[in-house]
Amino acid sequence: MAEIGEMIAFTSDETQGSGYLARPAGSGSVPAVIVIQEWWGLTDDIKAIADRFAAAGFVALAPDLYHGQVATEPDEARKLAMGLDMSRAVQEIVAAVNYLCGRAEVQRIGAVGFCMGGSLALVLGSKTPRIDAVVAFYDGRRLDDALLMAIGCPVLALYGGRDQGILPEVIEHKREVWQRADVPHEIVVYEQADHAFFNDTRPEHYDPAAAADAWQRVLAFFHKQLQSA
Repeated sequence: MAEIGEMIAFTSDETQGSGYLARPAGSGSVPAVIVIQEWWGLTDDIKAIADRFAAAGFVALAPDLYHGQVATEPDEARKLAMGLDMSRAVQEIVAAVNYLCGRAEVQRIGAVGFCMGGSLALVLGSKTPRIDAVVAFYDGRRLDDALLMAIGCPVLALYGGRDQGILPEVIEHKREVWQRADVPHEIVVYEQADHAFFNDTRPEHYDPAAAADAWQRVLAFFHKQLQSA
């Protein structure tokens, strides 16, 4: 179980942010993970994912990019996502990374995001050398090739084969770009899974088998990439 799960505030280079911090029990140096929300906001589900990382031995911080707002309906979530200042969101996530770097117990740092958050995790990997591994779940935004090529760490990207919002050619394009740029990457497509297959609060999309496999892959990936240098 997580030793502490609480809302915190952080500041870096005059950028202020807040988020949910979960820490593992015990003491000593540990890896850390930035957990980036879906378009719904900093929901109980995202907090629970942070707690799962803490239980697995990571410090986990989920920034609150909507500053207290949480959507329950798709139309509401769409409005919040469209109204999000993406450059400001990236600044806040970088500030969260810098906050973790200042914690004495933190070794290396990874980032994981879901849907909108998956895209932001990829962006983060191109914006700061302090990120050592990125996991993107069903990232739906089209990102410039130059940004994808600028990612400075290994990437694990996970998709649902029945996701109507992310075409197979979009996934293959990412693979081609990363191969050209020599970005270490693994792409996994769960052919029978839908978008948001990892979100167990959305029974119409949740795929228990895909989610369980993805979780084990994510833990193995982070444990490998975030070991002490």
